[in-house]
Amino acid sequence: MPDFHALRDEFPILARKTYLNSCSLGALSRRSETYLGEFVERWHDMGAAAWYQHWLGRVEDLRGRVSAFLGTTPRELALLPSTSSALAAVTESVRPNGRNRVICTELDFPTLAYQWAVKPEIEMVVLKSPDGVRIDPEQFEEAVDERTLFLATSHVFFATGYEQDLGALARIARDAGAYSLIDGYQGAGQTALSLPETGVDFYTTGPLKWLLGGPGLSYLYVRDQLVTELEPRLTSWFATKRQFDFDLEGFEYRDDARRFELGTPSLPTVHTALGGQEIIDEVGLDAILERNRSLTDHLIGAAEAAGMALTLAEPDHRTFILMVQHDDPSGAVKHLAANGIIVDYRPGHVRLSPHFYNTTDELDRCIEVLAGYSG
Repeated sequence: MPDFHALRDEFPILARKTYLNSCSLGALSRRSETYLGEFVERWHDMGAAAWYQHWLGRVEDLRGRVSAFLGTTPRELALLPSTSSALAAVTESVRPNGRNRVICTELDFPTLAYQWAVKPEIEMVVLKSPDGVRIDPEQFEEAVDERTLFLATSHVFFATGYEQDLGALARIARDAGAYSLIDGYQGAGQTALSLPETGVDFYTTGPLKWLLGGPGLSYLYVRDQLVTELEPRLTSWFATKRQFDFDLEGFEYRDDARRFELGTPSLPTVHTALGGQEIIDEVGLDAILERNRSLTDHLIGAAEAAGMALTLAEPDHRTFILMVQHDDPSGAVKHLAANGIIVDYRPGHVRLSPHFYNTTDELDRCIEVLAGYSG
């Protein structure tokens, strides 16, 4: 196993705070900061010439690492500014062909549903959770039919930590002739992934959270067969084959997923994301998952021993997001912050999310301070 205690030195925030909010924003590493400094120095030294000699190469370095991490190929991965832009690129690439229904759930992050909420021609069906934690696959089975254009939902629900079965969702959509579109921003880094094996058509994630790369970037996986079938109606000069010909009348889509890209990438985030991804790869996802399961189990035990009520997914679908029920979650988060502990909240809950760089002592202190808050 890696020396997780030694790895803590890689993340300066841990010397200042108890940081348990990785499902909102991963900690910034010294590696990422070094890459960012390299980017800034080359900007000072070379200006735009750095694009051709260095920066485009960094973009492809990141694409290669991320595609390998997701079990796919660089051909199937596009880099976009955000999940919202990735979802828009997909929705504007698919022809309805007589289908006008989109199936999502009340547990999805709103960005997903908003793509269709503004389209009056779309009938959006929002599945309700039976317990506030999960959606059963049978609910999708009942809702998805010959009228369905997209089954669009989350890999891991942001406010419950429940992981859905991607293979089952892909099969349900495929059997009905619909597309499967998965918001995986809370998924990648919390579970092992080989996207082609899942059968999903589209999967979007990014470096902001568990992959330790910061904001301003999203990764869009497009299933190989669909890459050249679809022609995005949202486009840019990065999506055309002969990008540097500057030919207004000669647009041709690239032959790979870069045809979905929407312009100049956020180079600062490309550099910080590369640093974060390198650390994830070097530590190893299996080791990270084992460590995070252990930390989460410890956190659950400490919270229950303190008499706290938890909203928990069943063990087979549980990730590393812990929801502690609370009457004043906003006040509790402020109280924790005043004591040097950084967490987050969602309606009715304080949300805790340990990562491999945390310790059990930090978890115990968080629970102790949270238990001492009277509102």
